[in-house]
Amino acid sequence: MKNDIALQASIIQSVTTALAEDIGSGDITAMLIDEKKQYSVKVIAREAATICGAAWVNEAFLQVDPNVAIEWHVSDGDSVASNQTIFIAIGKAQSILTAERTALNFLQLLSGTATTCSHYAQAISNYKTKILDTRKTIPGLRLAQKYAALCGGCVNHRVGLYDAFLIKENHIAACGSIATAITEAKKQQPGKTVEIEVENIEQLNEALDVGADIIMLDNFSLEAMQQAVQLNGGQAKLEASGNMTLHLIADVAKTGVDYISIGALTKHVQAIDFSMRFIDAEKN
Repeated sequence: MKNDIALQASIIQSVTTALAEDIGSGDITAMLIDEKKQYSVKVIAREAATICGAAWVNEAFLQVDPNVAIEWHVSDGDSVASNQTIFIAIGKAQSILTAERTALNFLQLLSGTATTCSHYAQAISNYKTKILDTRKTIPGLRLAQKYAALCGGCVNHRVGLYDAFLIKENHIAACGSIATAITEAKKQQPGKTVEIEVENIEQLNEALDVGADIIMLDNFSLEAMQQAVQLNGGQAKLEASGNMTLHLIADVAKTGVDYISIGALTKHVQAIDFSMRFIDAEKN
């Protein structure tokens, strides 16, 4: 991520919120355990995955009990096999069990996102085309999922509505034309990337005539994408979008587009299965 300070603030905030909704007035089940008991536990992956979420796990244990020690056996972005140890936690049993669910929730969600992203990125690794994420993220976890996309080998699109223009069909209709929208964008925010969505070759030519930086080819056929690449001649970056499946993207990359944007990377998340197991117990 370009803004590590914003990401760190997001981690603290999201973990604080998650712990508050889970713990509430107190973890009554953990209170059954002698508060002096110390445990070592290990977390293993129950399936192959690309790991993401170490900072969120660390923050969850830190907020519950700063004395819990975490020993990581892998790093974010690493590929792991089923039954591989991810990390070991050592500390009070009460603290570990209280933080467990929140820590693993972040780990399974973000590793799920990173794993999905890695599948898409690997599918077109032989082409110059890059996979972009979108703003179709889980509310409150925008920066977290954007980070996970990077861990999976994809590229971040704009973070929000503030850091780049993305002029779509309704914006064009409200502005009056493609030319008006792009010209006004460059006038209002010089230096900001201006991207526009087009639905046909005629609109593509309009966007090229007024100097769009990136042109999104919305639901273009493969033949239309090839034509767009030829007409563009390197003037703007071209982004293919619309129903981009894992089975289709290699054919899309062959057309020569620069990017493929895929909302499913972050909105169709399948969590990775992790398990926490006791290693030993120290009787005090």
